[in-house]
Amino acid sequence: MLSEEEIRTALRSCFDPELKLNLVDLGLIYKIETGPDPDSAPTWPRQWVKVTMTLTTPQCPASGLIFEQVHNRLAGIPTISKVEVDLVWEPRWTPHRISEAGRLQLGI
Repeated sequence: MLSEEEIRTALRSCFDPELKLNLVDLGLIYKIETGPDPDSAPTWPRQWVKVTMTLTTPQCPASGLIFEQVHNRLAGIPTISKVEVDLVWEPRWTPHRISEAGRLQLGI
């Protein structure tokens, strides 16, 4: 079963198209939950993943693209059978959520 950190690593290939920064370092990924999928075949155990995330702004024009990236990236991992992406607005995203690596990449 994939760990939360392995899933975060996979999500580092998903980017905000305007800022050119991955969603993890941008601080948009709030929570990752996983569990075994009871409907998967016993010879190939798979897991479900639920990602709770936000956007930089409710009017984000790239919201559909961002959700699609997250869903497709995780759905493409053979050990993951179900992906759920939940959008939340609380707590509100602020630039303080950007990681140190993200700040260096953005030059701030």
